[in-house]
Amino acid sequence: MKTIGKHLRDFLIPIFVTILLPWWINYLEYQWFNRPLCTNGAFQLAAGIVIGLAGLALLITSMVLMIRIAKSTVMPWDPSQNLVVRGPYRHLRNPMILGVIILLIGEALILSSVGVAILAVAFFFLNTLYFILFEEPKLEAQFGEAYQQYKANVPRWLPRLKPWHPGEDTHDSQSQ
Repeated sequence: MKTIGKHLRDFLIPIFVTILLPWWINYLEYQWFNRPLCTNGAFQLAAGIVIGLAGLALLITSMVLMIRIAKSTVMPWDPSQNLVVRGPYRHLRNPMILGVIILLIGEALILSSVGVAILAVAFFFLNTLYFILFEEPKLEAQFGEAYQQYKANVPRWLPRLKPWHPGEDTHDSQSQ
């Protein structure tokens, strides 16, 4: 079992990406372009809050499952002891990162920040490359057929509507 100190230390990167970096980007936009620190539109603010909270819920749920079931931290370089195929992981392979992206989109709306929206897009593309080049091959090597079956049936980004269960072999062509 990982120590609480290790988990707390590993939360520094998610805190940086979801709180500190967006705040810094927003502050720079405020300073450089003399724009408001937050949106003036009630609908945009409400939409940003709802979207941001949905992303936060997905992020926290995924993190808890990763810690409890995988016996890992939230960092990709900390190897999982178990393959997680519960909760949102039955609908898509990367719910934790999708939660961060959705949270960033909500923040971009709340802050009316083009920079935070660009951060969300960049975060998506960088993680996609990382998954394809490093994480997925590592998980295939570690979990073998179980991960290959999971990967063949559960999409990387676009959630499947019906949750997948191990042993159920549908080979959804959109899962790659």
